[in-house]
Amino acid sequence: MATTYVPRLKTLYRDVVRADLMTQLGVTNPMQVPTMEKIVINMGVGKATQQASLLDSAVLDLTAISGQKPIVTKSRIAIAAFKLREDQAIGTKVTLRGDRMWEFFDRLLSVAIPRIRDFRGLPGRSWDGNGNYTFGLTEQLMFLEINYDKVDVPRGMDITIVTTANDDLTGKALLDAFGFPFRKGEMPASTKRTKKQTKKKSVVQGNS
Repeated sequence: MATTYVPRLKTLYRDVVRADLMTQLGVTNPMQVPTMEKIVINMGVGKATQQASLLDSAVLDLTAISGQKPIVTKSRIAIAAFKLREDQAIGTKVTLRGDRMWEFFDRLLSVAIPRIRDFRGLPGRSWDGNGNYTFGLTEQLMFLEINYDKVDVPRGMDITIVTTANDDLTGKALLDAFGFPFRKGEMPASTKRTKKQTKKKSVVQGNS
């Protein structure tokens, strides 16, 4: 009988993390517990304006890292000082959802990040105010999918983890539950709960 494959961290979320977060956040409905919605990986290749082959290599690297074909991003405006034309290819991006998102998150935590040289944690303040976290990596070599001998240049990237959380503290609680390696003592710049939650609390107090 064929078994249905479920990513390891997705199972961990369903069986352990969700229940722990319900207790930690004080919610009774499992649907209120935050989860990951998507992961966006973006590679900027500014030098592709002079050397188009660099963009081709970036697309190959990002395909290997993510397991999905990325799209090519283009400039919206022309900037003469940077010899940049409007609608010119300047980078590549991929958006991961579902099982591919969970698989990438697992490889990121268990393999890629531990391979970063002199690693001292990821910044804990890089939140957008809505529960989404973005951090940068300076090169692609920490991913095992990259063949070191075929790397033309070190290529950095920005990774955004989009969650269903309404605020940064709740989003951080979700990533903390998976052991995300934030720098010790660093918290989101916004340490307030959402207006929606504050308003709901005020209504309850007013009715009591």
